Amino acid sequence: MSSGRIKKPVTRRGRRALDAREPKTIENPKKTLIMEGRKCSHEIRQALKDMNLFKKPLVSLMRRNNDVTMFEDATPLEQLAKSNDCHLFMFGSSSKKRPNNLIFGRIYDEQILDMVEFGIKQYKSLQDFKSEKISAFVKPVIVFNGYKWKLTEELRRIRSLLLDMFHIDDVSTIRLQGLEHVLSFTITEDLTILMRSYRIMLKKSGQRTPRIELSEMGPSMDLTIRRTKLASDDLYKTAMKQPAILKVAKRKNISRDELGNVHGRVHVGKQDINVLQTRKMKGLKKTAEERKADRVKWKQGKAAAAAAGAADSDGNGSDQEYDGGDGGMDVDSDE
Repeated sequence: MSSGRIKKPVTRRGRRALDAREPKTIENPKKTLIMEGRKCSHEIRQALKDMNLFKKPLVSLMRRNNDVTMFEDATPLEQLAKSNDCHLFMFGSSSKKRPNNLIFGRIYDEQILDMVEFGIKQYKSLQDFKSEKISAFVKPVIVFNGYKWKLTEELRRIRSLLLDMFHIDDVSTIRLQGLEHVLSFTITEDLTILMRSYRIMLKKSGQRTPRIELSEMGPSMDLTIRRTKLASDDLYKTAMKQPAILKVAKRKNISRDELGNVHGRVHVGKQDINVLQTRKMKGLKKTAEERKADRVKWKQGKAAAAAAGAADSDGNGSDQEYDGGDGGMDVDSDE
C-alpha cells in the first residue's frame, strides 16, 4: 500500500479496492467505460451494445443518458472513469450537426490522454449476420491494412488507440485452435476506416496444418475521422514508458532473422592447429614403426645440436691462441 495516499482505507474491502488501483509492474487488463450522450440514434445504441458484447467482462456500461460535451468539458467522464476504474471509454451521441457520432479515447493519470471522434457512415450489427458467433472473452487477432497508417503522426496515434481499445492481454504462446476472431481495420484513399469482424474456421486440408477460412460475423462499420484531441509528445512518451524491469537486456553479438531464429557470433583468437588437443581415438594412434622413427629423428637432432655446440667452443679457443701469438711478434719487432 502506498504511503502517499491522501484517503486512508477504513475497511479491508476498501483497502483491497485501493490496492487494486495502485500502479503495478504488470498492469491489469484495461476496462472500458461505455456511455451514451444526451441523444442517440438507433445505429449508435446498437453499436455500443455490440461493443459491450465484444469487450465483456472488461467493461462498465452506463444505463442512462449523460449530457456531456467531450471536447468542451470532459470532467464528468473523467470522474465516472475514476469511480469505475476504467482507462478506456466509448461515447456515442447523435445530433443534427454530427449524426451517428462515436468517440474512442483513453485515460492516463485520471485525465484524458487522447480521443478521436468518428462518424459512422454505414453500420451492420451482429444480428444482421446469420453466421455462427464466437465464444466469450476471446482474444482477437488485430490486423491493420493500408500503407496510410504510417504516413502522419495523427494516423499513427489513431492506430495505437484502436489497438489499445480492442487489445485484451499479451500472450507468450499461441494455440491454433484458440484463434477464433479477427478484427480488420482497413484505411482507404479518402481516409475512411473500414472495420470488419471475422470468425476463423479451420477446415480439413489433407495435411497437418488445417486450411483457414474467414466468415464475416459482424459488426461492420465504415468510420470517418472528424475531430481529434491528441496528447503532447512529452505526455505521450511519459504515458508509454515501461518499467526498467520489463525491458529485455540487449545481448551483444546475438540477432534474430525474419523467421525468429537466433544467430550468435563468437570471436575466437588465432589458433595453432598443430597444437590443438583433439579427441583421442584408437584409430588415430601412431604405430610402433612411427614411434621408433620419431625417436630416431629426435636422437639425430640431439646429436646434431651437440656437435654444433662443440664446434662453436673449438672456434673460440683458436682465436685466443692467435691473439697471444700476435702479442709475441710485436715484442720481437720492437727489439
